[in-house]
Amino acid sequence: MRDVSEITGFPEMMEGRVKTLHPKIHGAILALRDNPAHVKEAEKHGIEFIDIVAVNLYPFDKTVARGGSLEEAIENIDIGGPALVRAAAKNYRHVAVITDPEDYPGILSELENGAISRNTKERLAVKAFRRIADYDCAIDTYLSDKLTNEDILRLKFVEGRTLRYGENWHQGAKFYKEPNVTEPSVANAKQLHGKALSYNNYVDAEAALNVVLEYRDSIAVAVVKHNNPCGFATGRTLLEALSRAWDGDPVSSFGSIICMTRKPDIEALEFLKGKFVELIIAPGYDEEPLLFLKNKSKDLRILELPMDNGEPLENTYHYIVGGMLVQSRNCGLYAKWDVVTHHPFPDEKKGLAEFSLNACKYTKSNAVVIAWEYEKGFYQILAIGAGQPNRVDSIRKLAATKARENLKLLYEREKPDVSEDEFARNILSECVLASDAFFPFDDSIIHSAENHIRYIVSPGGSIRDKEVIAAANRLGVSLVFTGMRHFLH
Repeated sequence: MRDVSEITGFPEMMEGRVKTLHPKIHGAILALRDNPAHVKEAEKHGIEFIDIVAVNLYPFDKTVARGGSLEEAIENIDIGGPALVRAAAKNYRHVAVITDPEDYPGILSELENGAISRNTKERLAVKAFRRIADYDCAIDTYLSDKLTNEDILRLKFVEGRTLRYGENWHQGAKFYKEPNVTEPSVANAKQLHGKALSYNNYVDAEAALNVVLEYRDSIAVAVVKHNNPCGFATGRTLLEALSRAWDGDPVSSFGSIICMTRKPDIEALEFLKGKFVELIIAPGYDEEPLLFLKNKSKDLRILELPMDNGEPLENTYHYIVGGMLVQSRNCGLYAKWDVVTHHPFPDEKKGLAEFSLNACKYTKSNAVVIAWEYEKGFYQILAIGAGQPNRVDSIRKLAATKARENLKLLYEREKPDVSEDEFARNILSECVLASDAFFPFDDSIIHSAENHIRYIVSPGGSIRDKEVIAAANRLGVSLVFTGMRHFLH
């Protein structure tokens, strides 16, 4: 091993700021070995070729991450290192450039077998330029803030692949993966079978995953259609959770995406016979159930995605033409739990209320969800109202109507020894209705009560909260204000 100063004939200068920028270093890296003129010039000036360049850049990222001063940050801006890396990467046909210590074992193995391959050199060159790009982006972002008071956002996505089409047939689409994501993500799912994922598959699959993640320790199933949970349930068995989730909207469940928190078993999958499903997500598959699903349809997309905890990303991003919206993740269900009516909200209803809020959180605004505890400790969506311009329509025209339709199907299936109206009233009176935002008028309370809903959770915060509370008191409704809105656009 030889010191740079020994090669260049110059000492390290200016506290290390000047060291490697010298023809005997860069000429040794950049010279084309198959160019006679380059070889002749190197011999003339006593330049010995350098075939491997390994560089660990000054730790600028770590310095600013730990809150180092501006002066410390500037001193950790590497100059010679990036120059060496760029020179070596530019001449990748002749030089191997290593910027990641994790590549050392592979390189050593190739050297022991003779030489570093052309493919490896090409891969390392791309990795090197990407490393320098990331490094420069970090410097730009930091100094823009510190020196010019500009807030710069730079994002990186990799492994781009073309999709069949976008939201509609005439739209082109691609998917890019965000590196180093460890939390459960559709981007990290392994596809085991079926057609390639479409643009809409990615969007709907993420929606289904989001709904079940809070219940990953339970047996839970979400059924999603057009980015809304049309069904969601927990159960003692996967079959029970799946069938109850399907009951949330048997019509919309056709062509849906299903996400479950457990490996599917044959008993549960038998339920799907004759039912068209686009995609299934589960944390794993045993051999027999996987074969069952593959035989169900050659097109059925089967994704394997472990749902262990990982490091959650802090922000979400939404592109609009000409700009990017950035916001922190919508974490949590409620900021407070204030029973604001004379009628108490029973403690034993809180689990059901949380289940309803979780589903509501991932339903498009204006959203309401009616949830039912069909057995002690097990819940299902009875109906949702999603994506309406006003909240009262979500309740009156959608959720309440759908709940009665679903209860009619349940009544016909179970044939209880009561009238259909009494059957529906008994169930609805024990349900919890969750709203993603406050009620601007008391009409939502009135229409809920007309449909026998007695328990409601809402963020509160309207200028007419007093009128809403008064209506609830008058109609025998228990109302909780949570202080947390869950708009989803």
